[in-house]
Amino acid sequence: MKTDLVEIFQTIRASLQPYATMGFDNRTNSDTVYDLWSNKNVEIAGEEQHEVFFASVSIGKTYVTVYLLPPEKEADLQDLVNSNLLKLLKKKLGFQIKELDEFLLNHIEDSIATCYKRYKEEVWV
Repeated sequence: MKTDLVEIFQTIRASLQPYATMGFDNRTNSDTVYDLWSNKNVEIAGEEQHEVFFASVSIGKTYVTVYLLPPEKEADLQDLVNSNLLKLLKKKLGFQIKELDEFLLNHIEDSIATCYKRYKEEVWV
């Protein structure tokens, strides 16, 4: 069980990094924030967009937050994310993580992969 926020952040960032070679651009890669975006022109919820947020991980004061999907797709999380991970959802698409074990890491990685599959299906990446 990991409880050190830096270690939790680095572990989750390592799970996101392979997606930087799968059609996403990394905009922020610091000691506290890592994010991925698609630069593809798409339409989401009737709005044309020139970029689409995919995922990020960041360190807060008392937890690490993982964000998945663009905000207008929040309702989709119910179908895309494991129920054990949904329990950690605190604000728009943000999962607050204070402890990380292999079980939770597997749920996070599976959810990232499922969201990536959705992006491919929607042709957002």
